Amino acid sequence: MLRSLPFFTLALVSSLAMADEPITFPLWTSGAPGATGTEAVDIPTLTIYKPAADTSTGASVVVCPGGGYGFLAMDHEGKQVAEWLNTLGVTAFVLKYRLAPKYHHPAMINDANRAIRTVRARSVEWGLNPKKIAVLGFSAGGHLASTAATHYDAGDAKAEDPIERVSSRPDRAILLYPVVAIATPFGHSGSKKNLLGENPDPKLLESLSNETQVTADTPPTFLAHTNEDSGVPAENSLFFVLALRKAKVPVELHLFEKGAHGLGLGNGIKNDQPKLPFSHWPALCAEWLKAQGFLTK
Repeated sequence: MLRSLPFFTLALVSSLAMADEPITFPLWTSGAPGATGTEAVDIPTLTIYKPAADTSTGASVVVCPGGGYGFLAMDHEGKQVAEWLNTLGVTAFVLKYRLAPKYHHPAMINDANRAIRTVRARSVEWGLNPKKIAVLGFSAGGHLASTAATHYDAGDAKAEDPIERVSSRPDRAILLYPVVAIATPFGHSGSKKNLLGENPDPKLLESLSNETQVTADTPPTFLAHTNEDSGVPAENSLFFVLALRKAKVPVELHLFEKGAHGLGLGNGIKNDQPKLPFSHWPALCAEWLKAQGFLTK
């Protein structure tokens, strides 16, 4: 039995079971399309968090932290979420995407699409299943994730870059208190301004109000929101759910009564907020992922 092994052997077994340290790399080695500089703000990146090798299911999730398209909540909507996914045997890729005021649409969705393509194109290298790639986003990151779920393409078979040859479609979407309906009174005005500027073209605005873009090919989606959220009202999730239902796309929604905006995992870490029923969403999402086949080796 393991407990009968010498201490140094136990330490070796423990170290072998541990996940690798996170590694950050740029999405484009020669600079992102449309980049106007070479500073950190101009370089979108992915940080890969790997589960312990003996627990990996081969599934992966691209994580999009929120922040109104003006900053990124990298801790409670990035690192903590990646570490939770690792406990499920899921490899997490935390996306640092470009932000306002220096960047506007389409820089953000270009970064998200590139992130999904990168995971798919390098899946063999990382021991991942190219058909089990989800996108997960919070708040404005939820808008970006819902954009990735509705504004994808099959890739360019003639592209010189092999990453650009593969599809950017996520296989599943996970949206937490997401901004979605930015063309409606329920959309988040700050996110809309940062994404599109002061006076966006009405047709472009409508096309990025993602409840209008759902089709039968939109990936199955899990959503969680709170009824008390005044920053991004629950209508954003509800409208997206109604559109998914109309398109006959599988969907699971959890609307919790209590809780302000920006709760992350709901563990009370952010701003000393108390632990609320919203904290159950990770366990519910894990059950959903299991039912979707994402937690099977």
